[in-house]
Order: sequence, then structure tokens, then C-alpha cells
Amino acid sequence: MKKPTSAPRAKTRRKTREELDQEARDRKRQKKHRGHTPGSRASGGGESGRSGQKGQEKDPRIGSKKPVQLGVTAVQTPPRQQKPKSEKPMLSPQAELEQLETDERLDALLERLEEGGKLNAEEQSWVDAKLDRIDELMQQLGLSYDDDEEEEEEEGKEDMMRLLKGGN
Repeated sequence: MKKPTSAPRAKTRRKTREELDQEARDRKRQKKHRGHTPGSRASGGGESGRSGQKGQEKDPRIGSKKPVQLGVTAVQTPPRQQKPKSEKPMLSPQAELEQLETDERLDALLERLEEGGKLNAEEQSWVDAKLDRIDELMQQLGLSYDDDEEEEEEEGKEDMMRLLKGGN
């Protein structure tokens, strides 16, 4: 059984046919404007929601962007490899010789050799390479470290001859 409600019903007025028709037209007009705008697929309608985002989007494709050759060509040339640039600028032979003569590492290793010390294979090959380069540069410049030794030997011989002859 139904229980009676305690509050009396308020009498509502019935709508006329014109009012019902007008409400139906309004509802139809509202429904018509739902959804995406016409042509949104072609015009990129997805960007309308991201109006705050500017700049280019990241390319969603995964993989290498390196172009791939499609088909066989008559001549395939490998890409050129650039030679590594030397860090030191080209020096004149005189400047390079001077630099090698004032090299602290070379001096220290030569002193160790003179004192009777031994060098490992890497150090020995480095010293040999530097001494060979010094010899090449001296030959290019027309210098010879033998000249100084010969002059000293000649002076020593002259002194010995004076002593042997008994002269002052």
C-alpha cells in the first residue's frame, strides 16, 4: 500500500503546445552544437585543446633518422673521414729544436740514464724518438753537436802538445 504524503502537492500549471514546441526546438538546437566542429579531422582540430602549448612537438616515430639509400647506384662512395687536427701548430725547425732542448721530461730521463738508472720500454722508446727528432732537426739546420766536441778535443790536443814539448 501507498503511504500518503504529508505535504500537499503544489498545483503545477500545464504547458501549452506552443511552449512545449519551443522547448523542443531549444533542446534540438543545443544538441546540434555538441561534438567536434565539421572538418576537424582535416584541419587538425586536436590542437585546439592545447592552445597554451607552443613550439614543435616531438616526433613520435622511433628509430634512426639517417637516410637509407633505396636501390643500387653505380658508384657508392664512402663518406670522407677527416684527419684529426694536430693540437700543436707547425713550428719552424729552430723553434722545435729549442723546445726539445728545453723539455723537462727529456732532461730528467737523460739524467736518470747518465746516473745508471734504467728506463721502462715506453720511456726508452719515447727518449729514442725525441733524440732522433733532435738529430733530424740539427741536420736540417746544418748544426752538429759533434763540432763542439771536436773543438774541445783539438784544444785538448794542443794543450797536450805544449806540455809534451815543454813549452808554456
